[in-house]
Amino acid sequence: MTLGLETPVGRLDVTLSPGAVHRIEFGGKAPDGPVPRSVAPLLNRLKKQLREYFAGSLRDFDVPLDPDPPGTDFQARVWEALRRVPAGQVLSYSDLAKWAGRPGAARAAGSACGANRIPILIPCHRAVAKGGLGGFGGGLAVKKQLLRLERGT
Repeated sequence: MTLGLETPVGRLDVTLSPGAVHRIEFGGKAPDGPVPRSVAPLLNRLKKQLREYFAGSLRDFDVPLDPDPPGTDFQARVWEALRRVPAGQVLSYSDLAKWAGRPGAARAAGSACGANRIPILIPCHRAVAKGGLGGFGGGLAVKKQLLRLERGT
């Protein structure tokens, strides 16, 4: 089921099942509607954590994730490595590749960030290019906003 959520970085479309969040998309267009009872507990938990995150009081999300599509083994390792980067810090694509077990695979690590279907919860905005910000599916303005939020500035 896909539902729209309003956030300080714009409307997000969130796809979830009773057991996990599968996808988050920026520039959401999902219609508002009734929330099925089966997904309400997870949706409420996610909304609470997003509110706390944007208020600056939550550093790590603990809602269950199940990316759709799941990605390759390397992408999954990159996404797991991203979840270990502390809020307020950044990691180069090169270092991210090392953390994911493939030194020298900076481009592949950057591509894995681009393939991330659950931004914010899998914090690909914390991965940056050497000498710059790199890209971000939500746009560079949103990436900057998220990084400023996490740094408390």
